[in-house]
Amino acid sequence: MELLTRLEDAILVAVLRLGDTAYGVAVNREVNFIFDRNYTLGALYFALGRLVNKEYLAKRLEEGTAKRGGRSRTYYRLTPEGKEALEAARLHGERLRRAVPRPGKAG
Repeated sequence: MELLTRLEDAILVAVLRLGDTAYGVAVNREVNFIFDRNYTLGALYFALGRLVNKEYLAKRLEEGTAKRGGRSRTYYRLTPEGKEALEAARLHGERLRRAVPRPGKAG
């Protein structure tokens, strides 16, 4: 399994946290909260597309409503492969943090 970029990792976490309400703008808002920075929607949608292509996310199109001016909305959910990738990223991060020397202990 290939490693995720930090943005991809954060997107998977955001989709997991948002559940049934995981659409582009909401995912972007959640990712920006996680990182305390502002990713552009373009960068987010590019990464979402990569995650769909890797089959870590599935998407569904919901038809527009009068309230939304008839615009449709795409929702995302984690696939079983996406859950595995997220768990692999979590374990990788834990191993990496354990390998960091404590201050004053570096050789």
